[in-house]
Amino acid sequence: MPAVMKVTRGVNEVISTIMLNYIAIALSAYLLREPFAGERAEGQLNTTTPPLPDSGMFPDLNFVFEWFGMLPPTRNGGLWGFLLVAVVLGVVIWVVLERTRFGFNVKASGLNGPAAQASGVNPKKMIIAAMVLSGGIAGLIGLPEILGDRGAYTNNFTAGLGFLGIAVALLGRNKPVGIAFAALLFAFLDRAQGALQFADIPASVVTIIQGAIVLLVVVANEVTNRIALRIEERRAAQQLGRNTPVEVAA
Repeated sequence: MPAVMKVTRGVNEVISTIMLNYIAIALSAYLLREPFAGERAEGQLNTTTPPLPDSGMFPDLNFVFEWFGMLPPTRNGGLWGFLLVAVVLGVVIWVVLERTRFGFNVKASGLNGPAAQASGVNPKKMIIAAMVLSGGIAGLIGLPEILGDRGAYTNNFTAGLGFLGIAVALLGRNKPVGIAFAALLFAFLDRAQGALQFADIPASVVTIIQGAIVLLVVVANEVTNRIALRIEERRAAQQLGRNTPVEVAA
């Protein structure tokens, strides 16, 4: 829906997706309470879907801790096995964007739609394809928690994962390798909340640090882009001056 509105009516995708979040939340709540609701145990307040069988759960990677003689963490199931899926998916996305014609067409349509259209690319089609694929990939962010820990979807499912993904992608400069390191940084800060609370430090400090990091990255990107633009303008001016013939008065 946001992709169609963007290419047909020029609606900003950030605004439309944020507004559609409320519709998605309400629809998920309805599906959880009506057709997909599981049996609620006596005294249970949360509404959940029917639990998955053990054969449907994704195996964890806690054996890695045993290799180094450490005890695996018990919070949220330790090291989720879905990490391998994320690594493979990151490699696939890099190959598609950097080594295929489809990826070139997507980037060309995003950077300069009129130029892409002049070269025979349909920018509207590429925008819709990119947003549909990115939305499907972003939806995988909830699977590790469901398939690796809870085994069901509940009404108190972890919120804000999508917004955190935007910050991680921004910090990683939209590159798979950079996003991987940014995700590790944000994961470390997120897990540090418990230790900070034991030290009588508010957990909101982590949120402030994450916001400051994103803000500094945005400022640094803007400054470097302006510096690079000025350097290119000076080079172009110097090159133009060298190629311009000088008229000498007799």
